Amino acid sequence: MANENILEFYEAVCREHQIKINPHVLEVLKESTAPKKLVLKLSGNNRQVQRLNNDDIFVLSKCLQNNTRVTSLDVCYNNITDKGVGHLADLLQGENSSLCSLDLKFNDIQTDGAEALAKSLQCNSSLLSLRLSGNKIGNRGAMHLASMLQVNNTLQELELADCDLATQSVIALAIVLKSNKTLCSVDISRPLLFSHQEEWAVHFSEMLAVNSRLVELHIGKMEMTDTGMERLSEGLRLNHSLRYLDLRCNRVTRDGVRHLAQVLKQNPTLEIIDLSSNRIEDEGAMYLSEAITWPGCGLRELSVNSNNIRTEGLLSLAQARKGATTLTNIYIWGNHLDEPVCQAFRELISSGRLLPEQTDVSVYEVDGQVFLAEVFQGLRRHYSSNSDLIDKCLDSSTAPNAETQQQI
Repeated sequence: MANENILEFYEAVCREHQIKINPHVLEVLKESTAPKKLVLKLSGNNRQVQRLNNDDIFVLSKCLQNNTRVTSLDVCYNNITDKGVGHLADLLQGENSSLCSLDLKFNDIQTDGAEALAKSLQCNSSLLSLRLSGNKIGNRGAMHLASMLQVNNTLQELELADCDLATQSVIALAIVLKSNKTLCSVDISRPLLFSHQEEWAVHFSEMLAVNSRLVELHIGKMEMTDTGMERLSEGLRLNHSLRYLDLRCNRVTRDGVRHLAQVLKQNPTLEIIDLSSNRIEDEGAMYLSEAITWPGCGLRELSVNSNNIRTEGLLSLAQARKGATTLTNIYIWGNHLDEPVCQAFRELISSGRLLPEQTDVSVYEVDGQVFLAEVFQGLRRHYSSNSDLIDKCLDSSTAPNAETQQQI
């Protein structure tokens, strides 16, 4: 039914339940008539569109029942509450659910909504990616999701940044990840941790020592100190799967980076590290520079934005970039970019050793003096894109391959 013409079905459901048609939804569905796999992009972070509410989600969930064309639903930045999530949970529990990706970031979902999603995913075998960042699901909501991960063997990406997680749920997620064999990417940035003991770092270190599946870990804004970094490094030395480590906006200094640099010398699998907005200073930068040029170091991308690094440290990074065999991208804006640093990076860029798209600075000259300007680009946000997950879903189905996918 909805498979043939989702637009007509949407209008019919609205009439049947006397729900006002959302012009944003209508416009998107008008473009979905081609016989292709669909990525419905209905995000509300545009002032010109009407944000979705619970009634809109109810209608959409009705339209997507038994619809095998829609593989991804993006409804971030809308006005969806626990009631609306309940409709999506019913959809995910359906036998014919084909959703591979569900983006619910920055809505108004709380504990009950997280519980409904967790229950639906205990028996769901299609969803690969769930993004809940920016919803206040709290500690109890995260505990429900941790329990779900004990039985779900499909989900590969889970985003829970800025969700008011507490120490209990952060530790519970670490414990679950010791045995979960499917999650590749986890984001728990900016929880509400009131303990200064950094117990979570001990549990994540133990998890990393035994987990062989996790590729991407975001633990920014955790108030992590050098002690936490030391604990985490113990597990990182034994891990051989993690590629992307996000440590943004913590409290790591030169001493913490010294432990991380030792990891880079021993663990060749780490490819991307984000240390933005810490305080590693010159000595920390020099520890990293030594690791970057160490034989076998696999680091490809590094961000040290806003780390109070001065000339000596930045010059050591520039020299390391010149001699590194794997490092391609380096991001340095927000540090002390004195003229020797500007000269060094001009040489890197003009010689072709550092391509313009591989850094966040560009060179300009005024009255014979060289300066660096900020370029608004940085580390890629994810090791693998959301569309890669959807492609996996398509490849494993009997539907047309990923080349027939249509983004709306």
